[in-house]
Amino acid sequence: MRAAARVRQVANALNASTAVGLLLAALSRTAVEPGPEGLLLGTNYRPKLPLAGAFTVGNVIFYRAERDFIDSRPDLLRHEAAHSTQYAWCLGLPFLPLYAGCAVFSLWRTGDPGSRNFFERNAGLADGGYRELPTIARLPALRNFLRHLTLSKATGTTPFEGKVHP
Repeated sequence: MRAAARVRQVANALNASTAVGLLLAALSRTAVEPGPEGLLLGTNYRPKLPLAGAFTVGNVIFYRAERDFIDSRPDLLRHEAAHSTQYAWCLGLPFLPLYAGCAVFSLWRTGDPGSRNFFERNAGLADGGYRELPTIARLPALRNFLRHLTLSKATGTTPFEGKVHP
């Protein structure tokens, strides 16, 4: 095992994220087997959430598929291994709210939770099956609304005064 993988394994053991992954595996009756570089591979994950075909908790990588699929997709394994390293960098479970915040930002910017998500981009969008989507120009609309609101205060009218609403 490479030194970096050993550090990741120890860090995720100490920060308890791997223990939480193993608990999730036990509660969901997901079979876990040793994988490469100190990772643990959970196969045939059945609960509906999360919606992803693969996801990581600590050093445990969950797949909805069998081991043959995992072995046929080294790119996806590499992507999920990068998430495992991100757990170590985030000191464990703080990864989850940080990831959620980045997913919300990406959803707002592109309409997709992965395209502009820092963690997905860092793990390799294409390896994880994500596409890079263009951003949606939301800031000009927000700026125009705020400008209109400010001008309305200066003139003593409300922003929607005189507008007909259905």
